[in-house]
Amino acid sequence: MKRFCLIIIALFAINFSNAQKVGLVLSGGGARGLAHIGIIKVLEANNIPIDYIAGTSMGAIVGGLYAAGYTTDEMEELFRSDEFYFWSTGKIQKEYRYFFKQREENPAWIELKLQRKDDKLKLLLPTNIIPQWQMDFAFMEMMASTTAISGGDFDNLFVPYRCVATEVHSNKPVVLSKGDLGEAIRASMTIPFVFRPIAIDGILLFDGGIVNNFPTDVMMETFKPDIVIGHKVANDPVKADSDDILMQISNMIQRPTNYEIPSEVGILLETNVNEVGILDFHQLDYIVEKGQKTAYVMIDSLKQRIRRTSTKEELVRRREAFNAKKPALLFQNIQVEGISDPLQRRYIINSIKHNKNIVTVEAFKKEYFKLIADEQIKSIRPLALFNHESGYFDVHLKVEPEKTAEINVGGNISTKPINQGYVGLDYRLFKNRSYTLSTNLYFGRFYSSFKLGGRIDFPTQLPIYITSFLTYNRWDFFSSSNELFFEDVRPPFIIQNESSFRNEIGFPLGLHNKFSGGLSWSGSVDEYYQTEKFNKSDDADRTNFNALVTHAEYEYNSQNALQFSTEGLYHRLGLRYIAGLERHHPGSTALGNQIVTRNTNGYWMLNAVTDRYFILKRKLTLGYHMEGVLSNKKNFTNFTSNMLAAPAFTPTPHSKAIFIENFRANNFVAGGLKNIANLSSSMHLRLEAYAFVPIHEAIRTTNNKIIRNENLLSNVYFQGMAALVYDTGIGPASLAVNYYDKSSTNWYLTFNFGYILFNKRGF
Repeated sequence: MKRFCLIIIALFAINFSNAQKVGLVLSGGGARGLAHIGIIKVLEANNIPIDYIAGTSMGAIVGGLYAAGYTTDEMEELFRSDEFYFWSTGKIQKEYRYFFKQREENPAWIELKLQRKDDKLKLLLPTNIIPQWQMDFAFMEMMASTTAISGGDFDNLFVPYRCVATEVHSNKPVVLSKGDLGEAIRASMTIPFVFRPIAIDGILLFDGGIVNNFPTDVMMETFKPDIVIGHKVANDPVKADSDDILMQISNMIQRPTNYEIPSEVGILLETNVNEVGILDFHQLDYIVEKGQKTAYVMIDSLKQRIRRTSTKEELVRRREAFNAKKPALLFQNIQVEGISDPLQRRYIINSIKHNKNIVTVEAFKKEYFKLIADEQIKSIRPLALFNHESGYFDVHLKVEPEKTAEINVGGNISTKPINQGYVGLDYRLFKNRSYTLSTNLYFGRFYSSFKLGGRIDFPTQLPIYITSFLTYNRWDFFSSSNELFFEDVRPPFIIQNESSFRNEIGFPLGLHNKFSGGLSWSGSVDEYYQTEKFNKSDDADRTNFNALVTHAEYEYNSQNALQFSTEGLYHRLGLRYIAGLERHHPGSTALGNQIVTRNTNGYWMLNAVTDRYFILKRKLTLGYHMEGVLSNKKNFTNFTSNMLAAPAFTPTPHSKAIFIENFRANNFVAGGLKNIANLSSSMHLRLEAYAFVPIHEAIRTTNNKIIRNENLLSNVYFQGMAALVYDTGIGPASLAVNYYDKSSTNWYLTFNFGYILFNKRGF
C-alpha cells in the first residue's frame, strides 16, 4: 500500500511539473518595447517560468534576445551601448568608416536612383530613412551562433520562440518558426519607410505590427500553453500630430489589433509609455522601470495563477549550458548571391578574405564596411551558416548592385546671399574594375560651378584609384551687410573665375587614411576693385594666373559629418609645386594703366591641418583645430591680387563664403578650440574660437602695392562662431552667430539649411 501511494505521488508530481506551461507574448511599440525587459526581470526575480515566447516588432527583438540566451542585464547593456545606437540609426562607427572610398565632398541632401525598365527610364525615390547595413550585420553577429546550435528550428532555442512579420505583397501575417534567427527578428521589426524590407525564402517582409501587433493567437495555436502572460506597450492608431511623420506612417499602415486576453487564457499587463517616441531608445532606464512597476502591481495575481516555479539557480544553469554550446564566430567559405558576373564575385570575396583561410568576425566587419562604402554596391546582407564538417561558418552575402545611374540633389538655403542649388549625376560600371562617370552643377548668386570627369578603382591587393576632372568655378563676393534678410544691392566687388583639369592617383594606407598625388592645369581670372568707392560704370582690375600644379597629399579622416562634426579626427599634410604666369590688367579705378606680365618662377607650398574631437562625457565634447601654411611664394602685382591668390583660413562654414583679407596670407599659423554640448542625438550647441597669425604679414601701401612686415609674428586676428545645429538626416540646419576681427562689419547672424561646400580648385 505504501509503495502504491509513492507511485501515485510521483505520477502526480510528474503531471504537475508538466502543467502550467507559461507563454509570454510581447507587443510591438518601438522604444516603448524596452518595458518588456522590466517585465522579464520581475518574472525571473519571482521565480515565474517562461516556457514559450512570441513577439512582434520590438517584442520580437526583446523576445528573440531572451530566446537566444541573453539575460536582462545583457539586454540593457546592449540597448545602452554605442553599438546599438549606431545600428539603430544606421550611422557607422568611426572605426569602420572607410575614407578611401569616399567620393569628393558635395552638398547633396538626397540620392535618387535611375532605372531603365521596359525601355522606360524610372526615377526611384528612397525606400527607407535609416540605412540597413549596421542592422543587418548586427543581427548576424548576435544570432548566428544561436541559429547554429538550434539547427534553424526556433523550438530548439533557450526558450521556444515565434515572431510575426508581414508579407509586403499580400499584406498578410507570416509566422516565422525556423531559419536564421537574426533574419526573422530583422523582418519582424522592419518599420516601412524607416527600414528597408528583407526577403526570406523569396518573400518580401515588413514589420509584423502592421497586421498582428500582439500575437496571442500565435502563442495559443502554436504552443498551447496553460497560461499566457501578455505585455502591451502599444495602442491602436491614435491621431498623429502634423509634424510627427513616423506616427502618421504608423497610422496609415497599422491594422487595429485585439490586445485583450480572456481571463481563462491568461493575464494582460499594460505599461503606459505613450509619452515616449518610437525611436526614443535613450530613455531606456525610464522605460524599463515603468515595465517593472507594471509587473510588481500584478505580481500577486500572477503568483495566484501560476503555481509552478523556476528558481534563479536553475535558470542560470540552463542558460549557461545553452550558451556554452555556441560555436565561435569564425568564417571560412564565402559565397556571393545576387551578382552573376564571376569577376564581380571574385572582387567581393577577395576584398574580404585577402587570401586568408579563416576570417575573424572583427576582420570580416572591417572589410564588410569597406564594401558598403563602395558606390557600386547598394546593399550587402550577410547570412552566416554553420558548417558542421569544417567547424566554421560559411558566409552567404546577399548582394544588391547599385543602380547604374544616380541623381543627387542638394545645396544650401541661407538668410545671407550664399544660397546655392546642387544637382549631380553619376553613371557606374562594375566589372573587374569599378568605373564612375560624374558630373555636377552648382547654381547660385554667390557660387556656381560645373564639373565633369570620372574615377576608376582597381581592386588590386593594394587598391588604387585614378581620377580626372574638368572643373569650372565662379565666386561672386558681395560687400555683405550684417542685416538678417537683406542683401547688398551693389555689384560684387570680387569675382573669381577658375578653370582646371585635374588628374590624380591614390591608394589607402589604412582604414581612415590615404595618399594621393597628381598633376593639374589651372587658369584663373580674378576681377576686383582696389577701392571701396566704385560705380557700376567702372571697369574692374583683372588678374589672370595660369599655372601647372603638382601635388602630393596625405589625408586621415574618421569624422562623422561633412560639416559640424562632433567626433573623429581629420589630418591633412599636402605639398604643392606651382609654376605659373601672372598677367595684370588695370581697371578704371586703378592708379596706373600699365599691363604687367610676370613669371612666378615656381614656388612650393606646404599645408597642414588637424581637426580633432574628444568625448569628455556623453553630453560634452571638446575639439581643436590647427592649421598652417609655409611657402616661398612671391607676392603678386598688387595687394588685392596677392590676397586672392593666398591661402585662406576658413574653419567655419560661413567663413568659406566671405572674403576677409585679415585671414589670408602666404604663410600663417592658426588654431582654436571647440566646445560642443550634445543636447540630443540630433541636436548640439557648439562654441568655437580661433586665432590667425600671419607670418611676415603683407601690408597694403597707399598705391595698393605690398610691403613685407619684417616682424615674424606681428598681428593676431580672431574669429569665432556660436551655433545651434540640428541634423535633419538629409543635411544640417544651423542658426549661427559669426564674429570676424576686421575693420567693417564684425558680426553676422545666419540661418543655413544644407552644406556650404564647393568643387575642388585646381590650385
